[in-house]
Amino acid sequence: MAGRPDSGSGASLFWTSADPDVARARQLAGKGRFAEAEKLLGAAPPAGEPDADRARAEGIEILRRIRRDYSLDAESLLERLRPTLPDVSAADLERWRATGQVQHRLIDGRVCYFRREPANLWRFCEEARRARDAKDGAPGARRTQAWQALRTHLKEALAAADRTGTPEVLPVRHKVRYRLTVKPDRLKAGQRVRCWLPFPQQWNRQRDVKLIATRPEAHQVAPTATEGDPPRGALQRTVYFEQRVDCASEPIAFEAEYSFVNSAFCPALADDRAQPSSTGCCRRWLAERRPHIVFTDELKRTVDALTVGVPNPLARARKIFEWVAANIRYCAEQEYATIPCLTRWGLKRRRGDCGLQAMLFIAMCRYADVPARWQSGWVTFTGLIDMHDWAEFYVAPWGWLPADVSYGPMASDDPRVRMFYFGSIDAYRMIVNVDYGAPLDPPTESLRSEPADFQRGEVEVDGRNLYFDEWDYAFTSSVEAIE
Repeated sequence: MAGRPDSGSGASLFWTSADPDVARARQLAGKGRFAEAEKLLGAAPPAGEPDADRARAEGIEILRRIRRDYSLDAESLLERLRPTLPDVSAADLERWRATGQVQHRLIDGRVCYFRREPANLWRFCEEARRARDAKDGAPGARRTQAWQALRTHLKEALAAADRTGTPEVLPVRHKVRYRLTVKPDRLKAGQRVRCWLPFPQQWNRQRDVKLIATRPEAHQVAPTATEGDPPRGALQRTVYFEQRVDCASEPIAFEAEYSFVNSAFCPALADDRAQPSSTGCCRRWLAERRPHIVFTDELKRTVDALTVGVPNPLARARKIFEWVAANIRYCAEQEYATIPCLTRWGLKRRRGDCGLQAMLFIAMCRYADVPARWQSGWVTFTGLIDMHDWAEFYVAPWGWLPADVSYGPMASDDPRVRMFYFGSIDAYRMIVNVDYGAPLDPPTESLRSEPADFQRGEVEVDGRNLYFDEWDYAFTSSVEAIE
């Protein structure tokens, strides 16, 4: 079957097309003039323009997705806030909007608020947070306990690495059940439904991957990724299903159960042992990769200021890690497909979620001559289970080292625990992706719901993408330490 042309950019053709009308539509959308952009994209493209029809159709879809991400008006957001802040007013909201403390954008002359608010309001507005805490008390006691338990795991991992003299320690067996259910009334009898679910890689410290069961039984598992120049296999690994709709009134579900073993990784790093950063590593992990990895003037200035007089590649990567963690504040983020360039977006706003933080770390490392690449999947630690993105960077003689900018530096008086996530990682991960923007196996026929990352799954019906709001997913896991 014909797959969607994919350059590995991890972005819609709307963001990368050189078609003048598409470029003009991007400018209009950036100014909030969505209706004009949609009208321009709806016009027939000039004859002989490769991918022009697809770029325009994807542009219309991207604008629809942005409208969905910014679907709250002022009254809707105030309704969400009143149970916690009974006295909140439109004037309060306008003040927070004017100071950038609540996420919003202008669409066709209307102020539209981010659908995941007030999540970011609590993060960035001290006034609102104080009022919330005064009424209900500071939330998140259970999550705080989970972070405390995780820090205990990190201490145990470091102690085990010291005791055994090996970096891979404290193996944990994971058992996962992943289920995706298409919502009722989204399908018609006879339609062909294709579904891709996340599946773990057999990769480095992650091993013993076993498929236990699938529903339906007929399935296809993508080959695991392997190192190389270029790397081989499915860099975003899936279990794939395909079936016809028998009864449109009943929901269709796809499910996979599997197990794997992952270990904590705690190498003994020392700056004086580091070798030139590109030694033994393919050059692809040092290059720009538009549109998301771009060495902008601002990025260059920032990295140059951080690394001037620092010839050691391990020390350069550490400075970048600490800068991103300190300067790019975590926030709930809009869907990556709606962001033209993840590195520009993060630097401009000085905020972003784990994926933006990881992508910026990767881009800055590459410019600093430290090879770096994407890794993502799920965190499986009790109380912290969630989709997650992190990175790897390469320094000889150790090779590829993990870096989770979103998690660290950790709150700890122990310097090794504090900097654990620079070069080390816990045992509670499911690695699905070892690069971003990689084609699925088999390839999709339409623009993916998430063209960069892959964690929730993807669904197509008769070659048309079903977006995230048309299906539900559930990730459940159990873990058992291996003695």
